[in-house]
Amino acid sequence: MELCVEHHGGWVSLTLNRPEVRNALNTTFLGRIAATLKQLAADDGCRLVVIAGAQGHFAAGADIGEIEHKTQAEAALDPRKQHWADIRAFPKPMIAAVDGYALGGGFELALMSDLMVLGPTARLGLPETTLGLMPGAGGGQRLMSLVGRMRAGRIVLTGEVIDATTAFHWGIASHLADGPAFPDAAALAEKISQRAPRAMAAAKQALIAGDEASLAFATERSGFELLMDSTDKAEGIAAFRAKRPPRFTGR
Repeated sequence: MELCVEHHGGWVSLTLNRPEVRNALNTTFLGRIAATLKQLAADDGCRLVVIAGAQGHFAAGADIGEIEHKTQAEAALDPRKQHWADIRAFPKPMIAAVDGYALGGGFELALMSDLMVLGPTARLGLPETTLGLMPGAGGGQRLMSLVGRMRAGRIVLTGEVIDATTAFHWGIASHLADGPAFPDAAALAEKISQRAPRAMAAAKQALIAGDEASLAFATERSGFELLMDSTDKAEGIAAFRAKRPPRFTGR
């Protein structure tokens, strides 16, 4: 089962379980996550959700095979945009328990959480520029709101992947675990599940509104879509597959 759903009394864990691709988020899988969160939003027995990844990784990004031949016109109609919007609209607290890789779309998913617990193996980044692309689901904007423009630029423009300690000290994560992230996230979920559900939902809504009201999500998305037709995108993905440095030409 690619998405494992487990009920733990007042909270629910969603485990991303595509270990053969380090839990990469293809469109079908992302849609399943969004649909499950919609169902849990209407479930009074679920007061919050913990999202984690199976077998040592959170999610290593999007499915490159889906992006490889996608055009700008196709990207403009991409169902992923609605899936991301549905995930962000989840009204209850969401905790990301991050071990191993959380890259690209995986990091963007973690950045949509309300609390983030990092295990010591966590590695976070938005390496899309390495492929001739850029973040397209709001990750650059959300990261900038947490760490400022210079550190966000360091991650987005260089493709640097940072470790758990750096991410925690930069303010990306709320908690740093001594071991795997899930046990600490579960303890946090147990604590929050005892709190007033309507207060938690209202507080989450206010925090998101205050944090994201001025972010340029549309600009980020339009830039991502524009790059779909670029020669550099094709070269970046070809180089990634061939495990060689890309030769970008600016076209």
